[in-house]
Amino acid sequence: MSARIEWTQVRVIAAKEWRDRIRNRWVLAVAVLFALFALAIALFGTAQQGEVGFHGIESTVASLVSLVIYLVPLIALILGYDAIVGEKERGALELLLSMPITRLEILLGKYLGLAAALASSTVIGFGAGLLPLAAQLSPNDAFHYAGFVLSAILMGMAFLSISMLVSVLASDRVRASGAAVGLWFFFVLIFDLVLMGALVLSQGSLGNAVFAGILMLNPADIFRLLNIFSSEQVQNMYGLSTVMPEGLTNPAVLMAIMLAWIVLPFIFAIRRFR
Repeated sequence: MSARIEWTQVRVIAAKEWRDRIRNRWVLAVAVLFALFALAIALFGTAQQGEVGFHGIESTVASLVSLVIYLVPLIALILGYDAIVGEKERGALELLLSMPITRLEILLGKYLGLAAALASSTVIGFGAGLLPLAAQLSPNDAFHYAGFVLSAILMGMAFLSISMLVSVLASDRVRASGAAVGLWFFFVLIFDLVLMGALVLSQGSLGNAVFAGILMLNPADIFRLLNIFSSEQVQNMYGLSTVMPEGLTNPAVLMAIMLAWIVLPFIFAIRRFR
């Protein structure tokens, strides 16, 4: 595949997408949002227990995980849902396709540019959010927090791949936006409710392996598991350490499954786009 890709063309498309997000201050707005939430949760995340102040990176990450699961998928889906169908409605896609550039290069360039915007806003936002507390962080805390930020970026890239597929499949921007919102509701809100309902109806007959396999069908749950099994304290908090098979508690395995969620929707998107 790489032999057929003209990377100069990909870089031009990616740079345009990046510049557009910088120009309309999208990156800045998302970074500020993440920074405010990160700092607020770090300082006030234990307010319900009558305590205020920073009480360790593990409790901070545990609280941020719940927030990020709601925010990052929504931002990624909104970011990419009109990447192709929007160009089509504006008439720009026909002009672009008339040039010596392949459909793969167009889609890959758009994806990389949007992914760079999402990743940079995530790194800047969460990094700036804990910058005032840097003196209280040990090197191990910083490494743990960096792992959390990386997993958030990967989850965002997975949902961005899904949104690119939606953009290719949709006939217009209205349907694409509706599908993006519907997917957010499904993966973030409905999926776990349906799974819990299935567990209750099965009266415990749903085995641990089946339960864990179903969780792998949701990139938001993979993100949650990546951060749960990076900390013994968080494992005990969520109570999943005795439910998940040992093979699926390995961060490397979970990371590989997340990468599959990034790659597979993009492959389907390019096949449809062609």
